[in-house]
Amino acid sequence: MQAVQHRFVGMDPFIEKQCWEDFHQEMTSAMRSQLLPLLLERGYDATLEQRVYLERRELSETRRLVRPDIAIHTEKRLLGGSGGGVALLEPITEAEVTELTLPTLTDERREPYIAIYKMPERRLVTVIELLSPTNKNPNADGYHEYLHKRNQILDSEVHLVEIDLLREGNRLPTIEPLPEGDYYVFLSRSERRPRVIVIAWKLNHRLPRIPIPLLEGDPDVPLDLQAAYEDAFARARYDLRLDYGKEIAGVEK
Repeated sequence: MQAVQHRFVGMDPFIEKQCWEDFHQEMTSAMRSQLLPLLLERGYDATLEQRVYLERRELSETRRLVRPDIAIHTEKRLLGGSGGGVALLEPITEAEVTELTLPTLTDERREPYIAIYKMPERRLVTVIELLSPTNKNPNADGYHEYLHKRNQILDSEVHLVEIDLLREGNRLPTIEPLPEGDYYVFLSRSERRPRVIVIAWKLNHRLPRIPIPLLEGDPDVPLDLQAAYEDAFARARYDLRLDYGKEIAGVEK
């Protein structure tokens, strides 16, 4: 694979606003490819699955458009008596045309995640989520969709690993304050709930190597987030696709 030039030691923050959906697919696929051979030799499988939902959106503003000359109805009127009147075109009414906003428009969203199963019974053991911008925006349908699924997992015996590589948006809630950081991993082992391990790191630091929990008695498998990120970055050639001339919050050009 051709070498790529990285402007940051770890996560490139310009991805967040310019091509996140594309990166979401690439990064999730890279993580699964790294984990799969380790899991198969231990009797597990890892599949890429998708959460599909409709995201409602509204136009940014209501626009008012008045065209006084377009909808003028005319009627032929006969002026004068029946014996030699003159036919004239005379406006009856002037209609106002207004353009308004529909209550909702919808976009179909597909968000990939990794599901780890114990074979051969295909028992769901662990879910790995890479958070998206809609998952962190309380005004988005994806936020409520994600929290609903998240609560179902937290009420089950399934482990949950949530990876937040987005600097903007709401962080996942915890009772205690989060440690300082730009990026986070939340590792929730089913037997340890409501306790959760939080891994935090700063911009321009390497992404960490994190443990992925399996069934009790089976050791964790490692997931090298930096290696997965570099694989995704190189395959998608973000070094050529990103516009580093654009401004981004918290980054000096």
